[in-house]
Amino acid sequence: MKLQMRTPSRIFMPAIVSCLFLSIPLITVAGQSKKALSLPRVPYGEVTQISKAGYFTEPSIAVDPNDPAHITAVYQDNASAAYSTDFGATWTRAKGTASKSYRVSGDVSVTYDNKEHAILCYIAFDKLGTADYWGHDATRNGIFIRRSLDGGKTWEAHEIPVDSQATVPGVPFEDKPYIVADNSHSKYSGNLYIGWTEWRLAESVILFSRSTDHGLTWSKPIDISDHPGLPRDDNGGDEGFSGAVTSDGVLHVVWTDGCHIIYTTSRDGGKTFAPTREIIKTAPSFFKPSMIYRANGFPIVGCDPRSSSDLYLTWSDYRTGDIDVFESYSYDGGISWSKAVRVNSDPIHDGSDQFFQWLAVDPIDSSVNIMFYDRRFDKFNRRAAVVLARSVNNGKTFVNYVWTDSTFGLSQVFIGDYTGLAAYGGRVYGTWTEKVIPPAKEKHANTKSPRFFIRQNTAVFVGVADFDRHSAGQKNGN
Repeated sequence: MKLQMRTPSRIFMPAIVSCLFLSIPLITVAGQSKKALSLPRVPYGEVTQISKAGYFTEPSIAVDPNDPAHITAVYQDNASAAYSTDFGATWTRAKGTASKSYRVSGDVSVTYDNKEHAILCYIAFDKLGTADYWGHDATRNGIFIRRSLDGGKTWEAHEIPVDSQATVPGVPFEDKPYIVADNSHSKYSGNLYIGWTEWRLAESVILFSRSTDHGLTWSKPIDISDHPGLPRDDNGGDEGFSGAVTSDGVLHVVWTDGCHIIYTTSRDGGKTFAPTREIIKTAPSFFKPSMIYRANGFPIVGCDPRSSSDLYLTWSDYRTGDIDVFESYSYDGGISWSKAVRVNSDPIHDGSDQFFQWLAVDPIDSSVNIMFYDRRFDKFNRRAAVVLARSVNNGKTFVNYVWTDSTFGLSQVFIGDYTGLAAYGGRVYGTWTEKVIPPAKEKHANTKSPRFFIRQNTAVFVGVADFDRHSAGQKNGN
């Protein structure tokens, strides 16, 4: 069954029973304010709900650079995927993506390699350890990938381990992996890279593994963090791995250690890394916006893949009092970085928060796109909309556009630790989590999940914006 995007209504995907789609008409999601939002809307914007209501959060999205009509969006819990073969006009839920060996699979990310394979990365575990101190009382857990050789439609039946831990006293917990593909034309083209946090009883470190055979096998993980972080997830830990590959095949990597963004590079296809260095001082990367369980501001790095020098970095923190989204750029391959550019365009110190930012640099038009939750539209700083900021002057300034038609609530639910964004040829694809009102009698998803939340009415959405079509219309006088 396919989901057709409509404007301006939201589309609900019918509940799925035993992995089969039911033949039920699509219905509009209700319960949202219809007050106009005081920003221009993204051009030709569409929004589709790709999951049912339940415990669904932390999405990621990728465009196949060899066939940009193909897009895959993934989300938890458990690891799930939906795909589009028509530039995001319709979406279909994929089967066979969740781990069959563990009770829970999540913290998902997705990429396409240079063979048009979609690669899904996720953690899997039976039970979490102590809240925010995940290395304490952790059970067996690990990081795995699953491959789709047809661009996201079908997925291989077996999951491939990247790193796994047996249940023994003091076992660490592997967390927040993110996968990166080298789609350059360098000698390392085709490599896949994954970095993540390993929570230990006394410290946290960033581990890294690579594959040179399209994900079939993975190297023994190495520690690329020169200085370990604190052992907790609620500040001071080494976490938030993000990577980007420039045209020369150099892998640029960032993460946060609490109050600094850490940066390093690999120039030999992920075999070795340069010494880490602190490039930007931030406020603490973990914070709790009002009415929200938690939020992370850890950094995301991106690059113009046609360039060996142009890099961009985004993060969020509360250096101004409110939580704001910031960006920094480097035009010399990461040697030096600009001062922080405030991305959200509302007045400074206005009492509203912007958070959960994600970054995508368009490999065709070089635009820098940053998406985030934005609460400027609610004087009480509670309800949020999704905003897309776009720069067409190499990250120096940004124009803000609203993606959602109205605001939505975020209270009393866990909305995850991140969102997702991808861009190609003027089209921008965002994916995020919203609190929704589930249909009558619909059961919450994964009620046996060993999480520490009792109620969860969240769903995953995908938004599409088309700046290329907009530009063409302006040129033609439309």
